[in-house]
Amino acid sequence: MSTTLKLETPWSEVKEKIREVNYDLTDADLLYVPGKEDELINRLAAKMNKTAEEVKGWIESISHTKGRAS
Repeated sequence: MSTTLKLETPWSEVKEKIREVNYDLTDADLLYVPGKEDELINRLAAKMNKTAEEVKGWIESISHTKGRAS
């Protein structure tokens, strides 16, 4: 099943917000290729010890907020 991220802000901004709270994530960890969202989500889920659903929801919530990542 292919996952689609619903982002309201550009990925570059979301990526920076993620890095504000996850300093150990690398550029390779945060590589986003449109159409390959599953790869990104699964990579982050493994690195963060979360489920894919949790990571997807977290990324989308960051995208929908204008402030800092929480």
